[in-house]
Amino acid sequence: MFKKHHEKPKKRSNLRLYFGQKYFTFKRHISWILSNYKFAVKNNQVLPHKCCSHKTPLYRTLKNVDMSLQKGKVTNLSIAVPKLHLVTLCPGQIFSYWRLIGKPTRRKGYVDGMILKSGTVTTGTGGGLCQLSNLIYWLTIHTPLTITERHRHGYDVFPDSNRTLPFGSGATCFYNYGDLVIQNNTANTFQLSLEVTDTHLKGAWFCDNLPEFSYSVYEKDHIMQSEFWGGFTRHNVIHRKVYDRHSGNLIDDEFVVENHAIMMYSPFLTSVGDDKNDKS
Repeated sequence: MFKKHHEKPKKRSNLRLYFGQKYFTFKRHISWILSNYKFAVKNNQVLPHKCCSHKTPLYRTLKNVDMSLQKGKVTNLSIAVPKLHLVTLCPGQIFSYWRLIGKPTRRKGYVDGMILKSGTVTTGTGGGLCQLSNLIYWLTIHTPLTITERHRHGYDVFPDSNRTLPFGSGATCFYNYGDLVIQNNTANTFQLSLEVTDTHLKGAWFCDNLPEFSYSVYEKDHIMQSEFWGGFTRHNVIHRKVYDRHSGNLIDDEFVVENHAIMMYSPFLTSVGDDKNDKS
């Protein structure tokens, strides 16, 4: 189902990247101002029913990555998480990751963390917030909420080691035009719960009434292939099985998303020294 050949990555000048970022950031701000959408807001009254939950480790051993950047990531998560904790998504409302968090700046206390740029590891203010958007995306595809905007890196940077989630089951973020946007097209109200502990980032969706269905997410058609230009690419499809919550019967098998990425390592490594547990 995938292309025989994947296009070789294009290198763009720093000047083009700079002005492109300014343009799309401005465009997103305008869309927020002019939009008729009703955006989700916080509500400290906790909803009674837990729909789904998950947690990811805060610290991983990543090859050639300074551990201080992971400490910076934890600092950044500790600032961003309270912005999203207990955000309530009523019927018809929109959840916008960046509209709620705002721009991560040093004035707000954000520090340097790891970011991925054009297939390389670098640093940047607010780096590491992708772990939060990854978690929210994974939680959301276990609910009847509708994801209207999601991005993922076009590069697969680290080899798998002890992976527990399917490849491509997360959502990257870059302020503000690389957003994660969720719409509530149901009759129920949902509420996001988040927590940064000493060891993990934890999250859950709560709701006023338990949805009729539950979900099991899995991957299919996973393939790594060589390209004519000398590199390797990775592809898969994410699906979810839909079950009746009361009877446990399988109701449907739904397509979620298709992923394509350029690999920055050899797929034929027999052992790796990094840990990409729960990375997506």
